[in-house]
Amino acid sequence: MNTTNSRRAVAIALAATAALASSQAGAHTLYDNGDTVIDFDFEAAVGVFNSSKSYAQVLRTEDDSPTWQEGYAKYGLSAATGLDGAGSVYGAFNLLSSATRGDGDAGGFSTGKEEDTQVEDAYIGWVSGDLVPWLGEDGIDLSFGRQSFTIGDGFLINGDSLNFGEGFQPLADAGIAPNGLSRGGAYWLAARKAFDKTAILRLGGDSGFHLDGFWLHSDNKAQAEMELAGANLEYRDATYGTVGVTYLKGLDVDEESAEFLGYQHRDGQKTLAFRANGSLGVENLFVSTEYVDQDNGDDYAGGGDDHAWYGEAGWTFADMPWSPKLTYRFSSFSGGFDPLFFGFNRGYGTWFQGEVAANYAGPFNSDTDVHHVGLALAPSETVELGALFFQFDNAGDGFLDGNEVDLYAQWIVNEHLVISPLVGFYTPDNSAAEGGTQIGDDDTNVYSQVIAIVNF
Repeated sequence: MNTTNSRRAVAIALAATAALASSQAGAHTLYDNGDTVIDFDFEAAVGVFNSSKSYAQVLRTEDDSPTWQEGYAKYGLSAATGLDGAGSVYGAFNLLSSATRGDGDAGGFSTGKEEDTQVEDAYIGWVSGDLVPWLGEDGIDLSFGRQSFTIGDGFLINGDSLNFGEGFQPLADAGIAPNGLSRGGAYWLAARKAFDKTAILRLGGDSGFHLDGFWLHSDNKAQAEMELAGANLEYRDATYGTVGVTYLKGLDVDEESAEFLGYQHRDGQKTLAFRANGSLGVENLFVSTEYVDQDNGDDYAGGGDDHAWYGEAGWTFADMPWSPKLTYRFSSFSGGFDPLFFGFNRGYGTWFQGEVAANYAGPFNSDTDVHHVGLALAPSETVELGALFFQFDNAGDGFLDGNEVDLYAQWIVNEHLVISPLVGFYTPDNSAAEGGTQIGDDDTNVYSQVIAIVNF
């Protein structure tokens, strides 16, 4: 079963700009004596959603029009203290409370009855300060514990943020699905993002060579509790951009959930990725590309050797009113490609391509080609308006072909509040009766959401 790829592995920063991205977490200093700083951390988000159509991903059987609400709050302490010329130690401990109410999401992954409070962040780390000058300030960063981790723009790893609700619970009660797939609701908001156990070594800074070595262990049954290790090497240049190569090796999975989800191949999976992004030294230009080769083993039903890639180019017309930015991207995913822990990173459409398609309807970054055109406008420093178009060509059988248009706004109300409304129009080529996932007919689904993010 691979419907688990319909996921919002999303960090809730709803921004394509640095200002919006920085709004995703807040801190209030409780103590600062010059050497030691203790902060109170708080981050919260709420969302209201409606979909005029439903999708046959779990147990929805009626062509209803679900309306639901999601919310979470993350709160706790973070601290850092200097070590007298030997760098500094840092750490954090945060709880997270989440809930879903209403009818549950349009894909049936949540029911509207979810709520939970669990530890989200619990990690400790050390940075080198100026102890190793040739690596730069804080050129060594070593951390352990429960924390999020991202590579590049989240094409493969953007935290452990798949947050199923109780939609699978009737199957679990019948002995078909494993218990424990629910993470307490907030499916679209992807409230929980931290890997359960990590060991991460970062070498180098924001320019020149940078190396990440990491071991990650998920406690998320919807990800088959995957354990993996890898390395990420990048060269970063402020003028031209970044090039990088990443290697991932799957080490273990939970056998019960892996069998239910079709993720047995993750034990021993090998993934090699090459990517580049930046301006190439040309003002107003943005280009980005990534190629991924994935070895899922000879016994994998998807065929063993799989791949995904994309190419993207954007241009900002800086001298025109509202500085329009026009983007085109083509992405392709082979039939057995496993998108792993991908997530929302540098704005709508990365890497959830279409708010309806990527969350509820499909396709889900596997066995498909996607054409994407985006337009973003900046009428002010605090407002962004955008329009996104996606065309999905499902390579295998065509049952997930379709088109989607999303219209959105992002408004930085103040330093503590961001609001983002969106309306989407998703038109599948096939209904469930014809092999697709949309229950009932294949008419256009009108979808809407309003998200608010609070931090201090």
